[in-house]
Amino acid sequence: MIVAENVSAESISLQEFERVAAEYPDLRLELTREGELVIMAPAGGETGNWNADLTADLVIWNRAAKTGRVFDSSTGFVLPNGAERSPDASWVELRRWEALSLEERKKFLPLCPDFVIELRSISDRLSSVQRKMQEYKENGARLGWLIDPISKQVEIYRPGQDVEILNHPLSVSGEAVLPGFLMDLKGILE
Repeated sequence: MIVAENVSAESISLQEFERVAAEYPDLRLELTREGELVIMAPAGGETGNWNADLTADLVIWNRAAKTGRVFDSSTGFVLPNGAERSPDASWVELRRWEALSLEERKKFLPLCPDFVIELRSISDRLSSVQRKMQEYKENGARLGWLIDPISKQVEIYRPGQDVEILNHPLSVSGEAVLPGFLMDLKGILE
């Protein structure tokens, strides 16, 4: 059982969240915009492997493109609405990364990623992950993929557009946000 001293059971501030996260670095934590602390279960082996592959593919593309920075699921982002989120994989355009101070780069990043991937695991409620994707979109994400191995679908989130749902896609494109990036989904959605 985790007991964090001086933290309200109803809601906590970002400063309290940072203290709890530092006190329990092995936990995967997020903070909703309402100040609700979210403790996420670790991924199972299959999901963890898929997540590693997704992040690796994004890293490989970015090493060639040299247009931004890639982050794994352990990176925290403080969104403009005050929530602290940690997408399974994400990318920030280079000019936005370079605009951060050295001190800002060491903490939870004070911005919304330009691109996010959430990979639904067995322990995730689809509606919760969909709300998180909508939150990224509302806070400035230019492209987001919710990959759902359970339903064999990918939901694509873009600003100013309805969610596009792809059934059993073999791949998905990074479009204009990540030019030339094509994610192979055969191993995940087969």
